[in-house]
Amino acid sequence: MLKFTATCIVALFIAINLPAQQQGSSEDLKLKQSEIQREIDELKSALRNTHDNTRSGVKQLEMVKEKLRLRERAIRNINQQMHALEGNIGKSKNEIDSLKDRLDTLKVQYARNVVYAYKLRNNYEYLSFVFSATSFNDALNRIHYFKAYHEYCEEKAAAIRSTQQLLAGKITGLEITRKEKDAVIQKQQKQREELEEEKREKNAAVKSLKSREKEIAKALDAKKKADQKLGKEIQKAIQNEFNKVAGTVATTGNGTIIKKSKLETTPEGLRISGSFEKNKGHLPWPVDKASVKLHFGRNVLPNEVIINNPSLTLATETGTAVKAIFEGDVSSVFKIESDWTVMVKHGKYFTVYGHLKSVSVEKNQKVTAGQVVGTAAISDDGDGEVEFILLQERTNVDPEKWLRKP
Repeated sequence: MLKFTATCIVALFIAINLPAQQQGSSEDLKLKQSEIQREIDELKSALRNTHDNTRSGVKQLEMVKEKLRLRERAIRNINQQMHALEGNIGKSKNEIDSLKDRLDTLKVQYARNVVYAYKLRNNYEYLSFVFSATSFNDALNRIHYFKAYHEYCEEKAAAIRSTQQLLAGKITGLEITRKEKDAVIQKQQKQREELEEEKREKNAAVKSLKSREKEIAKALDAKKKADQKLGKEIQKAIQNEFNKVAGTVATTGNGTIIKKSKLETTPEGLRISGSFEKNKGHLPWPVDKASVKLHFGRNVLPNEVIINNPSLTLATETGTAVKAIFEGDVSSVFKIESDWTVMVKHGKYFTVYGHLKSVSVEKNQKVTAGQVVGTAAISDDGDGEVEFILLQERTNVDPEKWLRKP
């Protein structure tokens, strides 16, 4: 009986615990799906506004591409949900089969017990069984045996009822999971249809850009010249920072010489550099709501037009607040033609916030993460735009590798 009871406890633990774990995983996938859909809806809204502006070709194409990437993520997420549901269905079927086998075994055992109990159905058989004992102790043992056997039969009957209830619950759960799978299949089909529509939308955006090749080339040439001017001012500001400090080495407590950046020779500079590096991949974006217009580095546009972008070009609404992504000191604030630029020093790292309509900080001011440094200026497309640059000393690095995933 102890073996039987232990088996029941283990079976009940598995039956209760596994679905809870599976439900947690399923809920995580549903939450991710909701987040992806929210991003897609935001892009759709932004694209509707962009369609009204015939000059927003590059921005529109990048937004359509991003929508495609999000849609593919949504489909992958749905496939994961489908896989999880199929796994749950398979496990439920196995559990149902196991419970059915267990129930059949219990019924067979109980039937045997009923037959035996039938033979002892009245007091005469019971008394005959007891008094046929060869000794008084044997008679007592037979009484205890009969009592234990009666309890054992009751346990078997209770186990049958419990297994039947558990089996009914599993069958109901299986039907619910199957209906959920059917709903996910419908979502999957809808997402695939949306994907095909967005591919057509991308092709239309590419075609539109190709028809405006000269206009786009002129705009990119203007951006290249503006980037060069901005780059010169940035390098000048960085050189000023190097001129402020002396010495390129520092020592540990035991006198060992260690190599450091000139910008890390102070304890504060070393602390901020280290903290900045530890947050790689988790730093906030400089603009709360923005889409990537041009990525850092090599960008290939229609008609094989290539632009090497030294910054991360973000499209947003004109006047949107631009925020420092980390604590630091304002190294420089300067103006190129009508646009402002703010440069913040984080030890040996620098973040640059360009193409600003206005600024709200000044040189040598300390800033905190999330503090507003300025507002986005209007671009040639007629929309807001921000140039975000990240440097390790004098070298530009890819900002998207440092920012948290959207």
